[in-house]
Amino acid sequence: MALILSLETSTLFCSVALHQNGMLLAKRESRTAQSTASQLAVLIDEAIKSTPYTIRDLRAVAVAAGPGSYTGLRIGIATAKGICYALSVPLVSIHTLELLVWQFVENYPCREGALLCPMLDARRMEVYCLLATAKKEVVEKTEAKVIDGDSYASRLAQGEIYFFGDGAAKCKDIIRHINARFVEGVYPLAEYMGTWAFQKFNTRQFENMPLFEPFYLKDFMIRKPIPAI
Repeated sequence: MALILSLETSTLFCSVALHQNGMLLAKRESRTAQSTASQLAVLIDEAIKSTPYTIRDLRAVAVAAGPGSYTGLRIGIATAKGICYALSVPLVSIHTLELLVWQFVENYPCREGALLCPMLDARRMEVYCLLATAKKEVVEKTEAKVIDGDSYASRLAQGEIYFFGDGAAKCKDIIRHINARFVEGVYPLAEYMGTWAFQKFNTRQFENMPLFEPFYLKDFMIRKPIPAI
């Protein structure tokens, strides 16, 4: 039996899920913005207590690795590592944008040949994004992209692209091509991490915990203090 706890903290929201051999047993989420620090441990406790198992029955912890919110990723990965160290179980990481692709394919129909573009907000008119097919094959790797009216123009000229994620809303009035499709209300959830995490568990695709860090994609932006006059 592979009981895996999944944590998703890449955005302003957070969620947790418990899967047994890839099958969902329990899920909890907080849709209160910036609540990860105060709610993550509570959600984990509630999810586990809603099943016949205890935290000591876990065989691995899966965590969304990013890109996404710096603070959210640090909290999620620190929590995942803490549980793994305490229980001596392995850590599995899931790429956040690829997770969004998995979710979209599971929940939304799209035309054959269309491309999927998950977007996470990276401030101003920048987003973290990638392009994938409906078969979950990545065709353009993850990047931090500044969006303007010409973004994805050559791809859109060839067919439809579905844009989704918390970074897509601010791009709706910028990317106005006839083949652009914007889908609202899609954000990464731990409940969709189970199948992928179980596959990685079975193939022993574990992270080196002392060295593993969030996939920030961009360096921290640290403001220099204003010199005193």
